Amino acid sequence: MNHADLPVETLPPLPGQRLQRGVCRMLRDFDFVCVEELVPAPGLRVDVMALGPKGEIWIVECKSGVADYRSDHKWQGYLDWCDRFFWAVDTAFPADLLPADTGLIIADAWGGEILSMGPQSPLAPARRKVMVQKFARHAASRLQSLRDPGVSALSSV
Repeated sequence: MNHADLPVETLPPLPGQRLQRGVCRMLRDFDFVCVEELVPAPGLRVDVMALGPKGEIWIVECKSGVADYRSDHKWQGYLDWCDRFFWAVDTAFPADLLPADTGLIIADAWGGEILSMGPQSPLAPARRKVMVQKFARHAASRLQSLRDPGVSALSSV
């Protein structure tokens, strides 16, 4: 294969988006699929929602620095919408600032590592069904927007 035929990899422009990409890559190794910027309920928007092979739902909040973390006053609202919650930070982040009863992922733009799982809090079946449907619609909408950019102007999910 000619190197000119290989796609040029571009990094997302913002540090939080780079963390999102690395987290999503790492979670693929665990057979999870991910969407970014999903709204589980009005007023909430999670950085990464991951759907596992057994239907488990994880939420990962990516924090690019201490100021980003300290300004996040909504993260506890995410706990009602997932089976497991994680923070994703880079190696320079002082991890001792994060709540001990949450999961921790150290990541960069190319991957990551789960340092702690945090507690599991299984969703009720009805809530799980709603979240899997939101996940599917969000993913399908993103794919359709990539295939037909004009469609996003016509409707919203």
